[in-house]
Amino acid sequence: MSTLPVVAAVDGSDDSLRALEWALSAARLREAPLRVVHVRQYASWAQPDVLVAGPPDPAEDPVLDQVRARLEGRADRPAMEYLSLAGAAAAVLPELGGTAQLMVLGSRGRGGFASLLLGSSGVAAARDAECPVVVVPRPGREVHSGPPVAPGPRVVVGLQVDSPADATFAFAFTEADRRDARLQVIAAYPWPPARIWTAPGELVPPGDDEDAVEGEVRTLAASLLALHRERHPQVRVDLVTPPGDAAGHLVAASKDAELVVVGRHRRRLLSPARMIGSVTQAVLLHAASPIAVIPPTTEPARTDE
Repeated sequence: MSTLPVVAAVDGSDDSLRALEWALSAARLREAPLRVVHVRQYASWAQPDVLVAGPPDPAEDPVLDQVRARLEGRADRPAMEYLSLAGAAAAVLPELGGTAQLMVLGSRGRGGFASLLLGSSGVAAARDAECPVVVVPRPGREVHSGPPVAPGPRVVVGLQVDSPADATFAFAFTEADRRDARLQVIAAYPWPPARIWTAPGELVPPGDDEDAVEGEVRTLAASLLALHRERHPQVRVDLVTPPGDAAGHLVAASKDAELVVVGRHRRRLLSPARMIGSVTQAVLLHAASPIAVIPPTTEPARTDE
């Protein structure tokens, strides 16, 4: 059995080189090889002085040469692979997820509009790749601090008690275990609840008591996490059940966190296309720490025969 690699997508930008460093660390933690991939776009109809007129020669890739030079002499490198591909990165990168245990890329690359917070490659990989995808943001994202947390390394994960994603928690617990980090579980609930209209002009106020709702959420969350806590008894878990917007709480908790883990959107019967949910999208756009997006059926570690 061979261990599937960690894939680092690079394009020579500072964002991708930061992602490369994160991927190196992730590969070492997993004792996995690191596959460094550069996707070069070309157009067969382009003029030679505008774009590459045909598929680029894999043996001649300045971006991969830059990465080799950057990593040369490092004693802590994992086993390395280099792959140069041609095509549109937003289409090619997700296809690599089927042969990887993790994909890592920067929030922005060389192309597109500099004002965008997340590039098209990051969106496509997070939405379509079969493996978990980590997006490493640019430094300096400012977020409002959440409640005080215990010192030390911390992994954050969001829990929706009425629609839990088992693969997301399996990944989060495993990642916290690998990093000897505390796991902060945020199970937010909407408050105040929606008011009910029963007849024209008649508004019925919600009858729920907030303390009762919070208690029910905490009880459900604890039961959903029980199996994962049994599998990872050494992981210290902090369960937080705040009222309000889940995305806002996750973004606030991302400050000084090692990683924020969120689930991708489940496919629904009437909407079978892969999607990124609104909470995950907001976290990708605004979190200060790296963000891991987990497909609903992916386990945290996979191997090939």
